[in-house]
Amino acid sequence: MQPARDHRAGPIPAAVGIGLRPPHIEHVLERRPAVPFFELHSENLFCEGGPMWDVFARVRRDYPVSLHGVGLSLGSVDALDPAHLRRLREVIVRTAPALVSEHVCWGAVGGRHFNDLLPLPYTEEALAVMVEHVDQLQQALQRQVLLENVSSYIHYTHSSMPEWEFLAALARRSGCGLLLDVNNVYVNSINHGIDAVRYLDSIDPATVGEIHLAGFTRKEGLGGPLLIDTHDHRVDPAVWRLYAHAIERLGPRPTLIEWDQDLPPFEVLEDEARIATEHLHVRATEPV
Repeated sequence: MQPARDHRAGPIPAAVGIGLRPPHIEHVLERRPAVPFFELHSENLFCEGGPMWDVFARVRRDYPVSLHGVGLSLGSVDALDPAHLRRLREVIVRTAPALVSEHVCWGAVGGRHFNDLLPLPYTEEALAVMVEHVDQLQQALQRQVLLENVSSYIHYTHSSMPEWEFLAALARRSGCGLLLDVNNVYVNSINHGIDAVRYLDSIDPATVGEIHLAGFTRKEGLGGPLLIDTHDHRVDPAVWRLYAHAIERLGPRPTLIEWDQDLPPFEVLEDEARIATEHLHVRATEPV
């Protein structure tokens, strides 16, 4: 058995990690696979103790960890939930994760929560709300937070700027970093007819702290194909090509393989991570 290592103070490398889900926990604890880092959902640690914290403590000794939140609803016109913010701060203090991230979206209003990460209108008003809430979040946590672009299936006719300009302005005005989900960029490019390469080329490399990759489901709608960000397939070849372009432009970044439904054997996720790692190594070894 390998000796326990405490990774709490270490940064996440520019390597490929895996989102750790409950069906794979036993495998990870028993086999200790050579994965550079794992990501867990922040809200799963909001309990005071119990089995999840026991598992987390064991994983944390051997791997760097990032925490990814889904419940803050940063884009809602409602004030941030103080209880949620307090629990998140307590988890961050207790775990000292290498990265902390949330989403550029809303998911609650008037005390009612929706089971989705809903897109924002890309307007100055929505941007002002996001900046205010991100400022409040980063002040509460006393650290920079990465914000992820979300997939969407509707768009607002009164949006006054493209999504990439909204993200750039958010990072510039709030000081947050960006978690660039390349799969979501591709999904939105098909669903809304935007140029995915132009999207990536408009992102300031200095703002990108992490990249996500996942699989989608293709449906046929009345107006053509509709892509659903289901996280239950391998990464699509078109997304791999877009990821290669992202790495070429941004340079190597910590990258995460996400898979949340119909989970395959852990070895499938390791194979996805291997493919992403090959892209990173090609970029890292290219002559300057």
